[in-house]
Amino acid sequence: MFITLLLIVFGYLAGSISTAIIVCRIMGLPDPRSEGSRNPGATNVLRFGGKKAAAITLAGDFLKGLGPVLLARGLGVDEPGLALTALAAFLGHLYPVFFGFEGGKGVATAFGVILGLSWLTALAALATWLIMAFAVRISSLSALTAAALTPLYAWLFGLPPVYVAAILVMVILLIWRHRSNIRQLLAGTEDTIGTDRPEG
Repeated sequence: MFITLLLIVFGYLAGSISTAIIVCRIMGLPDPRSEGSRNPGATNVLRFGGKKAAAITLAGDFLKGLGPVLLARGLGVDEPGLALTALAAFLGHLYPVFFGFEGGKGVATAFGVILGLSWLTALAALATWLIMAFAVRISSLSALTAAALTPLYAWLFGLPPVYVAAILVMVILLIWRHRSNIRQLLAGTEDTIGTDRPEG
Protein backbone atom coordinates (compact mmCIF):
# COMPACT_ATOMS: atom_id res chain seq x y z
CA MET A 1 0.00 0.00 0.00
CA PHE A 2 2.82 2.40 0.87
CA ILE A 3 4.60 1.63 -2.41
CA THR A 4 1.38 2.23 -4.30
CA LEU A 5 0.91 5.60 -2.59
CA LEU A 6 4.47 6.59 -3.44
CA LEU A 7 3.93 5.65 -7.07
CA ILE A 8 0.74 7.68 -7.26
CA VAL A 9 2.58 10.71 -5.87
CA PHE A 10 5.49 10.05 -8.23
CA GLY A 11 3.10 9.80 -11.16
CA TYR A 12 1.59 13.18 -10.35
CA LEU A 13 4.98 14.83 -9.86
CA ALA A 14 6.32 13.33 -13.09
CA GLY A 15 3.26 14.55 -14.93
CA SER A 16 3.74 17.99 -13.39
CA ILE A 17 7.04 18.44 -15.24
CA SER A 18 5.91 20.74 -18.05
CA THR A 19 8.04 19.69 -20.99
CA ALA A 20 6.89 22.63 -23.12
CA ILE A 21 7.92 25.25 -20.57
CA ILE A 22 11.27 23.60 -19.82
CA VAL A 23 12.12 23.09 -23.50
CA CYS A 24 11.25 26.70 -24.31
CA ARG A 25 13.41 27.98 -21.44
CA ILE A 26 16.40 25.86 -22.46
CA MET A 27 16.08 26.82 -26.13
CA GLY A 28 15.56 30.52 -25.38
CA LEU A 29 11.99 30.56 -26.67
CA PRO A 30 9.02 32.49 -25.25
CA ASP A 31 6.96 30.95 -22.49
CA PRO A 32 4.26 28.89 -24.28
CA ARG A 33 1.72 30.16 -21.75
CA SER A 34 2.14 33.65 -23.16
CA GLU A 35 2.46 32.89 -26.89
CA GLY A 36 0.09 31.58 -29.53
CA SER A 37 -2.80 29.69 -27.97
CA ARG A 38 -1.11 29.99 -24.55
CA ASN A 39 -1.24 26.23 -24.20
CA PRO A 40 1.96 24.55 -22.92
CA GLY A 41 1.87 21.71 -25.40
CA ALA A 42 3.63 20.49 -28.51
CA THR A 43 1.13 21.97 -30.98
CA ASN A 44 1.58 25.48 -29.62
CA VAL A 45 5.37 25.11 -29.34
CA LEU A 46 5.45 24.10 -33.02
CA ARG A 47 3.98 27.44 -33.99
CA PHE A 48 6.71 29.66 -32.59
CA GLY A 49 9.51 27.24 -31.70
CA GLY A 50 9.76 25.02 -34.73
CA LYS A 51 9.69 21.27 -35.31
CA LYS A 52 12.65 20.36 -33.10
CA ALA A 53 11.27 22.04 -29.99
CA ALA A 54 7.82 20.61 -30.69
CA ALA A 55 9.18 17.08 -31.19
CA ILE A 56 11.08 17.21 -27.90
CA THR A 57 7.98 18.52 -26.15
CA LEU A 58 5.84 15.77 -27.64
CA ALA A 59 8.31 13.07 -26.62
CA GLY A 60 8.61 14.43 -23.09
CA ASP A 61 4.86 14.65 -22.59
CA PHE A 62 4.45 11.11 -23.89
CA LEU A 63 7.20 9.64 -21.73
CA LYS A 64 6.04 11.26 -18.50
CA GLY A 65 2.75 9.47 -19.00
CA LEU A 66 4.26 6.14 -19.99
CA GLY A 67 7.11 6.06 -17.45
CA PRO A 68 5.17 6.02 -14.16
CA VAL A 69 2.76 3.38 -15.48
CA LEU A 70 5.57 1.09 -16.61
CA LEU A 71 7.36 1.58 -13.28
CA ALA A 72 4.22 0.67 -11.35
CA ARG A 73 3.65 -2.34 -13.57
CA GLY A 74 7.25 -3.45 -13.13
CA LEU A 75 6.92 -3.25 -9.35
CA GLY A 76 3.86 -5.47 -9.43
CA VAL A 77 1.31 -2.91 -8.29
CA ASP A 78 -2.27 -4.18 -8.37
CA GLU A 79 -4.82 -3.01 -10.92
CA PRO A 80 -6.41 -0.21 -8.84
CA GLY A 81 -2.96 1.12 -7.92
CA LEU A 82 -1.85 1.03 -11.55
CA ALA A 83 -5.00 2.84 -12.66
CA LEU A 84 -4.53 5.54 -10.01
CA THR A 85 -0.87 5.99 -10.94
CA ALA A 86 -1.89 6.42 -14.57
CA LEU A 87 -4.58 8.93 -13.68
CA ALA A 88 -2.19 10.84 -11.40
CA ALA A 89 0.37 11.25 -14.19
CA PHE A 90 -2.33 12.61 -16.49
CA LEU A 91 -3.64 15.00 -13.84
CA GLY A 92 -0.11 16.21 -13.22
CA HIS A 93 0.16 17.25 -16.85
CA LEU A 94 -3.18 19.07 -16.77
CA TYR A 95 -2.56 20.72 -13.38
CA PRO A 96 1.22 20.80 -12.74
CA VAL A 97 2.16 21.71 -9.19
CA PHE A 98 5.53 23.09 -10.37
CA PHE A 99 4.00 25.57 -12.83
CA GLY A 100 1.06 27.16 -11.09
CA PHE A 101 -1.33 24.38 -12.14
CA GLU A 102 -1.30 25.73 -15.71
CA GLY A 103 -0.90 22.61 -17.83
CA GLY A 104 -1.54 21.38 -21.33
CA LYS A 105 -4.51 19.63 -22.86
CA GLY A 106 -3.20 16.14 -22.30
CA VAL A 107 -3.27 14.31 -25.63
CA ALA A 108 0.36 13.11 -25.69
CA THR A 109 0.44 12.29 -21.97
CA ALA A 110 -2.86 10.42 -22.20
CA PHE A 111 -1.49 8.37 -25.08
CA GLY A 112 1.60 7.48 -23.04
CA VAL A 113 -0.55 6.48 -20.07
CA ILE A 114 -2.86 4.35 -22.20
CA LEU A 115 0.09 2.69 -23.93
CA GLY A 116 1.37 1.71 -20.49
CA LEU A 117 -2.00 0.21 -19.61
CA SER A 118 -2.70 -1.51 -22.93
CA TRP A 119 -0.66 -1.29 -26.12
CA LEU A 120 -3.59 -2.63 -28.14
CA THR A 121 -5.93 0.12 -26.90
CA ALA A 122 -3.28 2.74 -27.60
CA LEU A 123 -2.75 1.36 -31.11
CA ALA A 124 -6.48 1.52 -31.82
CA ALA A 125 -6.63 5.12 -30.56
CA LEU A 126 -3.63 6.09 -32.70
CA ALA A 127 -5.16 4.46 -35.77
CA THR A 128 -8.38 6.40 -35.17
CA TRP A 129 -6.44 9.67 -34.93
CA LEU A 130 -4.54 8.95 -38.15
CA ILE A 131 -7.69 8.02 -40.08
CA MET A 132 -9.49 11.13 -38.87
CA ALA A 133 -6.50 13.37 -39.52
CA PHE A 134 -6.25 12.07 -43.07
CA ALA A 135 -10.00 12.40 -43.64
CA VAL A 136 -10.77 15.79 -42.09
CA ARG A 137 -7.31 17.34 -41.55
CA ILE A 138 -8.34 18.90 -38.24
CA SER A 139 -6.02 17.95 -35.38
CA SER A 140 -8.40 18.74 -32.53
CA LEU A 141 -11.32 16.85 -34.09
CA SER A 142 -9.04 13.87 -34.71
CA ALA A 143 -7.85 13.90 -31.10
CA LEU A 144 -11.37 14.29 -29.70
CA THR A 145 -12.73 11.46 -31.85
CA ALA A 146 -9.88 9.13 -30.88
CA ALA A 147 -10.30 10.04 -27.21
CA ALA A 148 -14.05 9.51 -27.24
CA LEU A 149 -13.64 6.01 -28.69
CA THR A 150 -10.78 4.93 -26.42
CA PRO A 151 -12.94 3.77 -23.47
CA LEU A 152 -14.93 1.66 -25.93
CA TYR A 153 -11.72 0.13 -27.27
CA ALA A 154 -10.55 -0.58 -23.73
CA TRP A 155 -13.82 -2.34 -22.96
CA LEU A 156 -13.81 -4.32 -26.20
CA PHE A 157 -10.25 -5.49 -25.58
CA GLY A 158 -11.26 -6.76 -22.16
CA LEU A 159 -9.29 -4.38 -19.95
CA PRO A 160 -10.06 -4.52 -16.22
CA PRO A 161 -13.03 -2.30 -15.29
CA VAL A 162 -10.79 -0.08 -13.15
CA TYR A 163 -8.61 0.65 -16.22
CA VAL A 164 -11.68 1.45 -18.31
CA ALA A 165 -12.90 3.79 -15.56
CA ALA A 166 -9.54 5.58 -15.36
CA ILE A 167 -9.44 6.00 -19.14
CA LEU A 168 -13.01 7.33 -19.12
CA VAL A 169 -12.10 9.95 -16.50
CA MET A 170 -9.09 11.01 -18.59
CA VAL A 171 -11.24 11.29 -21.71
CA ILE A 172 -13.81 13.47 -19.92
CA LEU A 173 -11.05 15.78 -18.69
CA LEU A 174 -9.37 15.85 -22.10
CA ILE A 175 -12.63 16.84 -23.78
CA TRP A 176 -13.17 19.53 -21.14
CA ARG A 177 -9.69 20.93 -21.80
CA HIS A 178 -10.55 21.11 -25.50
CA ARG A 179 -13.75 23.08 -24.98
CA SER A 180 -12.37 26.12 -26.84
CA ASN A 181 -11.59 23.89 -29.81
CA ILE A 182 -15.10 22.44 -29.66
CA ARG A 183 -16.55 25.96 -29.81
CA GLN A 184 -14.38 26.69 -32.85
CA LEU A 185 -15.42 23.42 -34.50
CA LEU A 186 -19.08 24.28 -34.02
CA ALA A 187 -18.46 27.76 -35.43
CA GLY A 188 -16.51 26.37 -38.37
CA THR A 189 -13.42 28.37 -37.49
CA GLU A 190 -11.09 25.59 -36.32
CA ASP A 191 -7.77 25.37 -38.19
CA THR A 192 -6.83 22.49 -40.40
CA ILE A 193 -3.54 20.62 -40.12
CA GLY A 194 -0.77 22.60 -41.78
CA THR A 195 -2.18 26.07 -41.15
CA ASP A 196 -0.04 28.58 -39.28
CA ARG A 197 -2.26 28.96 -36.26
CA PRO A 198 -2.33 25.95 -33.91
CA GLU A 199 -5.42 24.04 -32.93
CA GLY A 200 -5.19 25.39 -29.42
